[in-house]
Amino acid sequence: MSREQFAALEHQVDQLIYRCHQLEQENRSLRTQENAWRKERGRLIEKNELARTRVEAMIERLKALEQEYGASTQQ
Repeated sequence: MSREQFAALEHQVDQLIYRCHQLEQENRSLRTQENAWRKERGRLIEKNELARTRVEAMIERLKALEQEYGASTQQ
């Protein structure tokens, strides 16, 4: 192997190592973002469930009031 070939190969290896480091950093960043999105999704699911429960409770109260009002107007 000539010196030029060896130097070219060494340069390619250096570029490959640099690219690996870039990809590792990008991977860490993406994993951090994924964790943040998962946490936000969990919070939104909880808020949605709470809102659904409250709406269902309001519907039940309205039904009860409607029945109560209907019964009192019939008397």
